[in-house]
Amino acid sequence: MNHSVLMAIVILSPLVGFLINGFRYKKHSANVAGVIATLAVAISFVCSILLVVDLVQMSAESRRIAVSFFEWMAVDKFKINAGFVVDQISAIMILVITGVGTLIHMFSIGYMHHDKGAAKYFSYLNLFIFNMLLLVLGDSLLVMFVGWEGVGLCSYLLIGFWFTDKEKAAAGMKAFITNRIGDAAFLLGMFVLFMTFGTLNFADLNALAPTTVEASWMGALTLGTMFLFIGATGKSAQIPLYVWLPDAMAGPTPVSALIHAATMVTAGVYMIVRLNPLFIMAPNTMMVIAIIGAATAVLAATIGMTQWDIKKVLAYSTVSQLGYMFLACGVGAFGAAMFHLMTHAFFKALMFLGSGSVIHAMHEEQDIRKMGGLKKYLPITHITFLLGWLAIIGMPPFAGFFSKDEILAYAFFSPMGSPILWAAGALGATLTAFYMTRLMALTFWGKSRVPSDVHPHESPALMTIPLIVLAVLSVIGGWIGIPHVIGEHLGHLPNVWEHWLSPVITKIPDLGHFDVTTEWVLMGTSVSLALISSIVAYQFYVKSPETPKKIAESIKPVYNLVYNKYFVDEAYFGGIINPLINLSKNTWYYVDVNFIDKCTYWAGDLVRGMGSLARSLQTGNMQQYAMYIGIGVVVVLSYVIMG
Repeated sequence: MNHSVLMAIVILSPLVGFLINGFRYKKHSANVAGVIATLAVAISFVCSILLVVDLVQMSAESRRIAVSFFEWMAVDKFKINAGFVVDQISAIMILVITGVGTLIHMFSIGYMHHDKGAAKYFSYLNLFIFNMLLLVLGDSLLVMFVGWEGVGLCSYLLIGFWFTDKEKAAAGMKAFITNRIGDAAFLLGMFVLFMTFGTLNFADLNALAPTTVEASWMGALTLGTMFLFIGATGKSAQIPLYVWLPDAMAGPTPVSALIHAATMVTAGVYMIVRLNPLFIMAPNTMMVIAIIGAATAVLAATIGMTQWDIKKVLAYSTVSQLGYMFLACGVGAFGAAMFHLMTHAFFKALMFLGSGSVIHAMHEEQDIRKMGGLKKYLPITHITFLLGWLAIIGMPPFAGFFSKDEILAYAFFSPMGSPILWAAGALGATLTAFYMTRLMALTFWGKSRVPSDVHPHESPALMTIPLIVLAVLSVIGGWIGIPHVIGEHLGHLPNVWEHWLSPVITKIPDLGHFDVTTEWVLMGTSVSLALISSIVAYQFYVKSPETPKKIAESIKPVYNLVYNKYFVDEAYFGGIINPLINLSKNTWYYVDVNFIDKCTYWAGDLVRGMGSLARSLQTGNMQQYAMYIGIGVVVVLSYVIMG
């Protein structure tokens, strides 16, 4: 099939689903709407596969399918086409978005079966997929920005889907406003890059990338990439704009799986990888990215250790795992960042959907303190969740092991990395193993704490089939990126992932070869730390549940600090939001009401007074007019005589 036709179907099929359900949402049942929405994304997935198959058959140097549908903007020399590109990077993204998206839509049919607004929900999901495809397929920053804003709108609609609940509506607004802050920086980044290079097209920008690094903090390239990264911290929930994502769990659970595991939150990582030739020539920006990524990974992991809401634990886990991706980008390991992006989409979507299955079984209960022993009631959910747990804590040979350890290896060996960054990454991995084991133990293992009026049950096939598929991907998804040090001992297995991305990923200067012994030591250390941390968590929450309570009590000030998320939200409200609100109120009262309004009232009164004076002169009395004429004649004659 023609590439233009395939590209159009990939992009527009979800939009058609949105229009069908959106305009007829009052007439479609949940099942009908769900089938329409799922088929729309499934068709997009099939066409994505066909495009990628054609891409694979091309030579490595020319793997690029570009389609331009029409000229979008033309202002003097500034020209932007509605152009879209499938290459090694965007191919990965469209397969993840449409493939995982199809499974999430399918799961949603069972999850949202009894919701009265299900048809509207499915239309929003389809619109989200459409905008995400625009974001990753666009051939320029401006086309990307359309999708970038589109997914921001859809996240607002989906997070606040149950908007009659004020807390859920506030969560949607919080996500929307926080992302707008990042988006303002994204726009500034686009302006700087356009003023510097005269284009916003990705291929042109990468081709025009300097051949020498920019050392200045105020250089155009550093400023442009730094602004883009600030935009990424909003979309991908990094310090300081990460605060929206945990609250975004207010939406239906499949929304969390789609937006906050497989698609939207990875947009910032994708954008940096897409422009990797520019970023790698701005070492100051790269250093900031690496530090922010490492700090976010550790900070979010510590908060995850103290949360009781099953979705909040997974939310902070997502923030932490995104930190790993940015750490990889910051040390120049763009391929490793994309690798972890893909494997994370598998196991985190699995765990979010698994949490949805648990919540469904527990009649909407999300507090893990009221669970326990659920493995005997939810065998499929338990087994699949178990596989996701093994993947996220980095146990070999599960998917998360390969992508996580590749990031840690680059953090140690890359000239842009350091042992400190590796240590931060290893600490984050250790904490991840602890709080994810805690989640498993409190939810599925140990004694049951389920209330007597709740009767857990396994979810229907529509919900368990996506769990099984994602569980398989969480096991084997990392096998296409087996590192050389392991591949050589398994019959010289090639690193397919590295080979696939190498033509579009800028190589790290002066990287050299990894020291084999050191690499084995680092790998063994990270796995051992995760294993020990998991065993400790199991002992705490299954064998000796009183121990963590005693420890928390002994370090109560520290525990309360972490449990309350370091009071970051409170600091934002006290130091930024409330002062801005008060400033706005004072500005309104003193400037708008007491100055501008009074000025307009004064001007109005002046005009009205002058009108009244003029009106008093127009009486229709001829004698009065004659008197005015006489006075005028006297005045003029007096002026002439006196002059």
